[in-house]
Amino acid sequence: MHGPDEIRWERLKPAEFIARRDACPIVYLPMGLCEPHGHVAPFGLDTIKAEWLCMEAARRFGGVVAPTQSWHIHECGYHAPWLQEVMGGVNPLLAALPAHLVLETLLYQLRAFRNAGFKAAVVISGHNGAQDDLRMVARHFSTAFPFEHFIASDPELVDGLFQGDHAGRYEISQLLAISGELVALGRADRINTDALGRFAQNPDAVEATVEEGQSILDASLEHIGQVVRAFHLAAKQPTDFIPMNALIPIWRAIDADRVHWCTTDLSPSDTASPQIL
Repeated sequence: MHGPDEIRWERLKPAEFIARRDACPIVYLPMGLCEPHGHVAPFGLDTIKAEWLCMEAARRFGGVVAPTQSWHIHECGYHAPWLQEVMGGVNPLLAALPAHLVLETLLYQLRAFRNAGFKAAVVISGHNGAQDDLRMVARHFSTAFPFEHFIASDPELVDGLFQGDHAGRYEISQLLAISGELVALGRADRINTDALGRFAQNPDAVEATVEEGQSILDASLEHIGQVVRAFHLAAKQPTDFIPMNALIPIWRAIDADRVHWCTTDLSPSDTASPQIL
């Protein structure tokens, strides 16, 4: 999508960016990850979900979509034992960063959003499990510099309606609805014959349908729409420019409380020697 209907920050020229921001001062940040999603789906499923939801939300409700944050938190917190369970000794071909890098990056992304004139941010993570820490960072930022925000993983958007999973019926249904050509359900049985083994694939992946995926996406967007409509966009917001060094004490306070992060290591993962395939 190009031209006057463009919604992506990196593709907007100044005049179009300012016009779109002023019409609806909301910025959407998709967060994803490259991680194993079985034999049937691409590594970037988490990123694809988040980008689609943010892009569609901006089209429907207004606002600008920020450049995707496609490196995320894994190999620590509860993810460490989970990864061992679903991968064993197989190299997961994973694109993860340590928690402190992702969390500090989000802090500075929020600064950039506020400095760019946005009044609210919607952060959608296609990767589930670290969102409590993301919300913690946003609370610290908005306490120091008032800024409305909503941060959720995509399963949280449909809590009570659909059951989230990993590379199973829930996730694969979404991908079928978003970009069906990326799904290879005919490879589902490779978990029994391929050297990669299960590769984090859920047994019910073969139950995925386009119809269920569309229902999940529709419900997700309805939730986002409710959030957007609840923002106080008409309220006057300080326009002071936040320098980078103003965030140093905020990050120090966050970093000093690592014991309460949900992504704090539960078990060391550095000792594992995954099989290289």
